[in-house]
Amino acid sequence: MIIDAHHHLWRPERGYTWLDEPELAVIRRPFTPEDLTAELTATGVHGTVLVEGGRCHPDEATEFLGYAADTAPILGVVAWLDVAAGDVGETIARYRRLRGGELLVGLRSQVQGETDPDYLDRPEVRRGLAEIAAADLVFDLVIRADQLPAAARAAQALPELRFVLDHLGKPRIDEGAAGLRQWREPFADLAAHPNVTAKLSGLVTEAAPHWTADDLRPFVEEAVKQFGADRLMFGSDWPVCLLRSDYPGIRRALEAALPTLTDRQRNEIFAGTAVRTYGLSVPSIRPAGAPG
Repeated sequence: MIIDAHHHLWRPERGYTWLDEPELAVIRRPFTPEDLTAELTATGVHGTVLVEGGRCHPDEATEFLGYAADTAPILGVVAWLDVAAGDVGETIARYRRLRGGELLVGLRSQVQGETDPDYLDRPEVRRGLAEIAAADLVFDLVIRADQLPAAARAAQALPELRFVLDHLGKPRIDEGAAGLRQWREPFADLAAHPNVTAKLSGLVTEAAPHWTADDLRPFVEEAVKQFGADRLMFGSDWPVCLLRSDYPGIRRALEAALPTLTDRQRNEIFAGTAVRTYGLSVPSIRPAGAPG
């Protein structure tokens, strides 16, 4: 069983203004559940987690939960909300009343867009995080490497909340050894908290344009060292990954960058960690598009 714990869908005309950058032209088009299912079928991926895509509007949750209700491989949705708003609990309750609301497994704010590296220390943010914990949902951390220390403090302050670090905290893979040195210590500090898991996702877009698996390997090996296989999960970051690789290429790159693992460890990274962390229901998983 393989689960992709991190991908997106979008229709640019619905408010994804970040796609207006010229260098993003290749992904400035609609990506639909039908497109996703075709990729999963071709790659042998059984299930997925659909993650908010930077639209930063609650209407996206309505759309995505509806997709999940209608698309069998989408096992859960990480929806957007403003974690610093005063109505986090009410927003969660509203999302859960939507069609497909039972498939809400986590929430995410665009913390990487905040200039303040200590944004997660703010009292209003901590209050919002506590409400997410009370709702028994996961909070995905989409943060820059300089925001890792604040994330570690939040994880320590809220041991009851399950945090998921997206994209390993976006290390500067394109800077090679220098990027590794800058990222390693704060990354290890965050990994020391048992309520945090991490996604082996989004790495190729942090690498130089002509990247190879060798460029990813030191960061992936450090992640395995610090988190262990039972707190790591595979994510494609499709379709953002298309800036550097096709969908099958992402899986091949991770396979090549991983150290030698046991079958149990591989199963954790490619399915088990995601199932446990997000509470996914996988009663009769089969590859997308398979008969039965």
